Amino acid sequence: MSNNIKVSIVIRAYNEEKHIQRLLDGIRIQRTTFRYEVIIVDSGSTDSTLTIASRSNAKIICIPSEKFSFGYSLNKGIEASSGEYCAFISAHCYPADEYWLENLIRPFDDEAVAVVYGKQRGNNDSRYSEQQIFVQWFPDEGSGKRNSPFCNNANAAIRKSLWKRIKYSDVLTGLEDIDWARNLISLGYFVYYESNAMIFHLHDENFAKLFRRYEREAIAMKAIYPQEVFTFLDFIKWFSLNTLSDFVHAVQNGLFLKNIISIPEMRLSQFWGTYKGYNIRKPVSEELRQKFYYPRKVRIFGSRKRQVEGPL
Repeated sequence: MSNNIKVSIVIRAYNEEKHIQRLLDGIRIQRTTFRYEVIIVDSGSTDSTLTIASRSNAKIICIPSEKFSFGYSLNKGIEASSGEYCAFISAHCYPADEYWLENLIRPFDDEAVAVVYGKQRGNNDSRYSEQQIFVQWFPDEGSGKRNSPFCNNANAAIRKSLWKRIKYSDVLTGLEDIDWARNLISLGYFVYYESNAMIFHLHDENFAKLFRRYEREAIAMKAIYPQEVFTFLDFIKWFSLNTLSDFVHAVQNGLFLKNIISIPEMRLSQFWGTYKGYNIRKPVSEELRQKFYYPRKVRIFGSRKRQVEGPL
């Protein structure tokens, strides 16, 4: 290993000038018992992301926007890494404290652990429903080994030696993390959830971008698990149940009126996007893949939404 670096932190970025400095500052103050490096994989930023990144000690890898997929960008970052382990954090996230990285890597003391993922939370600007999703997916308690492939590369780490055996899929439109974990579980390894490795995850997404995110993840889920279905009745069921649950929690928290519009909007985009993604019958074309990552205009219920830019 180069210069005894144990961990390589790989950051995927595109037009993240609003967030990346806070992330780099949060990484800089990490207290660890090992050396680490930072690698930023940029997929064609047109704002100040690269200027900000160049002021740090990070290694910067640039890939063409037309080459981008979540798996492809991770593979390029790992290829440039020197560490025994690779930690991943999205450019619109930042560590909750100075022990995030140490806590994320510690479970690898168990040789059976292939991937570790940590807790995620939003902040006061996050949508209420997304905060509820974070609490459900990343609970405060329950750290330990799991043989379920659920994990999330917005806050995760892997053994590089296992990546050398199985690379991330560069054709999936999302969920490359779940696909990779599923493959490693089939070889006898485990996923580990570490609640003490916490980040704040900030999404600046309007209705159209939320829809696209869940649509492309549903397409990926269908590719990974072809037997799975999501019917229109499933859409009605899960939209209704989750919206009702969010409303109940919002009332209990005294936040109902503040979120009376954002809750159904978030859940509608989540489950309508999921329904549409599961029910795309044709193979995913290159043009459609680019729309997922760099959306401009999208039709929802036949309407035309305003232009939005940037990968989801």
